[in-house]
Formats: sequence, C-alpha cells, structure tokens
Amino acid sequence: MRDAASRLKGLVEQLTGAPLPLRVRAWDGSQAGPPDAPVLVVRNRRAVRHLLWKPGELGLARAWVSGDLDVEGDLYTALTRVAGLLWERGEDAPTLVRSLRDPGVRAAVRDLVALAGPPLPPGPPPEEILRSRRGLHTKRSDKRAISHHYDVGNDFYEIVLGPSMVYSCAYWPAPPPRATLEQAQHDKLELVCRKLALAPGGRLLDVGCGWGSMAVHAAREHGVSVVGVTLSQEQAAYARKRVADEGLTERVEIRVQDYRDVTDGPYDAISSIGMAEHVGSPRYLEYATALHHLLAPGGRLLNHQIARRPHRDERDYELNPFIDAYVFPDGELATVGTTVSLLERAGFETRDVESIREHYALTLRRWVANLEAGWDRAVTLTGPGRARVWRLYMAASALAFERNRLGVDQILAVKTPRSGASGLPLRARAWN
Repeated sequence: MRDAASRLKGLVEQLTGAPLPLRVRAWDGSQAGPPDAPVLVVRNRRAVRHLLWKPGELGLARAWVSGDLDVEGDLYTALTRVAGLLWERGEDAPTLVRSLRDPGVRAAVRDLVALAGPPLPPGPPPEEILRSRRGLHTKRSDKRAISHHYDVGNDFYEIVLGPSMVYSCAYWPAPPPRATLEQAQHDKLELVCRKLALAPGGRLLDVGCGWGSMAVHAAREHGVSVVGVTLSQEQAAYARKRVADEGLTERVEIRVQDYRDVTDGPYDAISSIGMAEHVGSPRYLEYATALHHLLAPGGRLLNHQIARRPHRDERDYELNPFIDAYVFPDGELATVGTTVSLLERAGFETRDVESIREHYALTLRRWVANLEAGWDRAVTLTGPGRARVWRLYMAASALAFERNRLGVDQILAVKTPRSGASGLPLRARAWN
C-alpha cells in the first residue's frame, strides 16, 4: 500500500499541532495535503533519515542540499507557509519535547523510524563546512570562512549578481520595477560616496572590497585614491583585472589582507559594505576601534550591515544552523542598537542611521531570478548542491527582509575631533 505521504503529513501535523500547508509527494508515488498548494517532494527515505538524525533546520537543509527534498511550485509561497508553521507562531507553538509527551506522537515517530529504513545516519553533503567552534574569529578561521563563501568561482557570482558584481543591498527608486539591478547598485555606490563626502585627492579604505565595484566607482567618479582589502584570493584577482581594465592602477590598490593588518592610515574615509557581519560579536569592538584608528580626524565611516531583531533574552540568540553550515560560516548578526553602541564605544560619533530593509528584499529577488535564469550553467560551474544552497538561502532571506525578521542599515559615523566640528551640513540627509 502506498501511503508514505499520508504518514509523513500526519507526523508533521502531530508535532506542530497545525495542518500541513503544503502538499507532500513521497518516493512511493503517494500524495497528501491540499491539492492547490506547492508540493514538497520527498524523493527517498534518506530525506527522512536526515530529519530523524538532525531534527529541525539543519536536517531540512541537508535533505534539500542533497536533492532528497525539493519543492514544486512557487518557492516563495512554500517558504512563507513553512515559516508560518515553524518559525512565526510564537510561544504557543508546541516544542519537540512537549510533543513527544503525547503517546500518539511517540507512536508516529516510531512509525517514521520504520519508514525511514536502515537506521544509519546519512553523511552531510560535501557543501557543509565542518569545523571546531574553538578559535572562532581568529585571522586564520576568518580567512577560511571567507574562502568557503566567496571562492566558489567568479563565473558563478557573475550569474547571480549580474554585471555590477556588487554583493550587497542595492538602492532602488520608487517604483522599483522601472530600474535595473545594475542601475540600483550604481545608485547604492553613489549614495555611499555622497555620504562619505569623497572628493578628488582623498584616500578611501574599502574594507571587504569584494570584486572591486566600490573601489572602481569611487576612484573613477570621485577622484579618490582607494585601498581595497579582501581575504578572498578569487575576489582580489577579479578586482585587480577590473581596476586595470578601467585604467585606474595608479589610484586603486587591491590587497589580500585582513583589516586588522592595515597600518598605512590615516584615511579620509572608510567604507565597509556587507563585511561587518563576518566580524563576530567578540571581535566587533576591536573592528570598530581599528577603523577609528585608521581614520584622520574628521574622517567618516559608512558601515552598511545586516541587522537582526532583538530577542527578549539576548542569551537565546543562536547562529542560524543552515546559514552557519552552508553560507556564512561563523557569521553573526547584531541588532542595530548594539552596532551603534559599539561604534560609539570605539570613539565614533554616529550621525545618521538609514534603514533600507525593503531594498534588500528587492535585491535578493533579482538575484534569485538571475540564478534561476542561469540555472544549468550555475550547476555546471559549482555543482547542484551549491546551486541549491544559494537558491534557498537567497529566497528565504528575501522573505526575512520583507517580513521584518531582518533589517539592513547604513550607519554614518565620524571620527569627530576635539573641536566638535563634525564636518557635516546641518541637514545631512541632502548629502551635499
């Protein structure tokens, strides 16, 4: 009798205490659930074993990356329904421990164990980074984490990011459909330059310079000299070629260097765009202090950083297991209030905080569309597992920004001299 889908659906509903909002199709051909919903495809018994051995998000991620679990239909709709079932129900949602006190749930779990087949745990997909939590955010561990994320091939990133090769939130006009991704990324870089008041002859340090987009834009459009630092060899090689192609080698230097090893200040301005998420909470004050030291008096820092929402008890904060294992190893998100506080402790004066949360949701949806349009080539370049990681990560992140589970902020801070003259206009938002 073909009934794996009904048994899986029943267990999920017993564990969560709510109807399953997706249709399930199992390896035996059986189906169960709402007929008009996206279909969760459970391709084989190994998907169930992943969930049994690693209940929760990591087990789901392993099954997804391995291709044992898939979605047919709109991925955003499927993720929205899963979020409503598992992550957005608040304290009333039954926990696994409470559920297992129910004799019916325990019986269903025993049935699932039998359904899963041989009890041996499946190994994690090769895309999962395995490491010790000791020595977190040392220079060596940070370089390894950055390499895991960024050294997957510049050709792959060209598919996802498009010609701009900017891997951070774009800045969209209203309404956004009238602008291309490339124009919105250009406008974001220009916004950063205006906030930093870049002028010919100045010196800019671009921390986490990526593929060189900010460095090239600032040197070409504003006449500054730029030092860009990254820990990724592949990014640096790509950025250096762009600099040479633009004829900017006398004004732009790209280094493979940790920001903690930069000693040739002072700089007139520092841009840190989408880099500070990698720093980690134990090192954040060190990061802020190092950048403060590298600036000339009156110099400006533009810190563009993803923020999480505060927890009622901050001790409850944990790294997202999927993001930590597959996307940004060791990455940590702070609240915007924490970030501002640490920048001020390092000596900065915070002059402006601009939330651009909705802009990142729009950007991520464009990246997902780019990946889906170039799917076959992306799979050829990186393998199906890596491509699946990125599709899930970006689609889920887009929804997180749309639903206010994540934010992103541009924080403008100044190394204000003792005189108190910040150098900013009275009405700074004009960015004159």
